[in-house]
Amino acid sequence: MVKITAAEVNQLRKQTGAGMMDCKKALVEAEGDINKAIEILRKKGQKIAEKRADRDSSEGAVIAKVNDANTRGVIVSLNCETDFVAKNDSFVAMAQKMADIALDTNSKEEFLKADFDGMTVEEKLIEQTGVIGEKIEIGGFEILEAPFVGGYIHGNKIGALTGLSAASDTAAEVAKNVSMQVASMGATTLSYKDFSPEFVASETEARIAVIEKDNIELGRLGKTLKNVPQFISRSQLTDEVLAKAQEDAKAELKAEGKPEAIWDRILPGKMERFISDNTTLDHEKALLDQNFIMDDSMNVAAYVASKGDATVVGFKRVSLT
Repeated sequence: MVKITAAEVNQLRKQTGAGMMDCKKALVEAEGDINKAIEILRKKGQKIAEKRADRDSSEGAVIAKVNDANTRGVIVSLNCETDFVAKNDSFVAMAQKMADIALDTNSKEEFLKADFDGMTVEEKLIEQTGVIGEKIEIGGFEILEAPFVGGYIHGNKIGALTGLSAASDTAAEVAKNVSMQVASMGATTLSYKDFSPEFVASETEARIAVIEKDNIELGRLGKTLKNVPQFISRSQLTDEVLAKAQEDAKAELKAEGKPEAIWDRILPGKMERFISDNTTLDHEKALLDQNFIMDDSMNVAAYVASKGDATVVGFKRVSLT
């Protein structure tokens, strides 16, 4: 029987992260051959991975990295099964290293085949499944390129990147603040202009149906009914729609007995309210049309414009939940 030294066990532990006893057993089985011992641990990981394939891996660490030139960023989530593992320093360090590797790849597939200390990232995930005893996998993977890229991470649970059309003295601040908006509010597209007419029509029908159903119950209880919007997106507010809304507002003012001389002071507020009430989809899903979380007196587009000539050209978001 080959004698296994403490130095050999320690070397294998450093290379794989496996526990001392697992390393010793693997080295004994491999008769002291480090490479064979690594393969034994990997096969153990494959067996555990097969058994835990159906497990939920909704915990983990989300890491965002941006290159030195601030022109390319990546977000990677390394997922596991429990919060206990997710908070482990070595697990987070592995996630950080994987994000560094991901920054130099162009797709999740290329990333999984990339080198990780002599094995592929894919093989490392299998190995660590055996080491940790939980399902370990790459969940989210997003790349963003732009003239300037900045990011934000919220508690290793949510990561966001924002791309700007140009670098400037305020670019880092703007990219971070907009990324915080993305992380917090979960926009799915840049502007209401990106919505297809079919999507807007479907959403309008669904949202009105929900409100009307709620109003039936509210009416039964004698409570104030919710407003049923005619529209839900700025894309529906044509010049004709806005003109009619303004005429309706004037009719209301006349019916209220307001002097026509002061209508010009009142109408802008009424039109602003009409637009706000009828663009709920934009406020929820379109980043530039959302109220800015740091100053809800303006939307995100207005905030970005207040900081210079750069515009937001893209964003990415990865969340564990």
